[in-house]
Amino acid sequence: MPTELTERVRLDRWLVAARLYKTRTIAQEHCAGGLVKLNAERADAGKMVKCGDTIEALRAERRLVWRVLALEVRRGNATAAQALYEDLTPVVPEVPVVEQRERGIGRPTKREGREIRWLKGYVEE
Repeated sequence: MPTELTERVRLDRWLVAARLYKTRTIAQEHCAGGLVKLNAERADAGKMVKCGDTIEALRAERRLVWRVLALEVRRGNATAAQALYEDLTPVVPEVPVVEQRERGIGRPTKREGREIRWLKGYVEE
């Protein structure tokens, strides 16, 4: 049932309808575990969502942020689900790949020492 007539929807149902969680049970568990926030406050699964609300979720040690654009109760196709929210997730800077030194090759050279300190953030260049 489209919720154009409905002003509010349960958080867990909206998360599943927007395809942000695969099942309602998983969405409820994440809400109960404190991994989901609604408007910067810890939210239970039964909290009501309205258009314009901001939802934050912590998944796989990554903070995801969405703004609610439309309400829906039933899970639809992916195209319809993407129309329900705007993704506000901050871009995570790419971490440089650190090469591992082989064991037993001795102390690092002066140049390698500088590179190690720079990668660890001790020296700014």
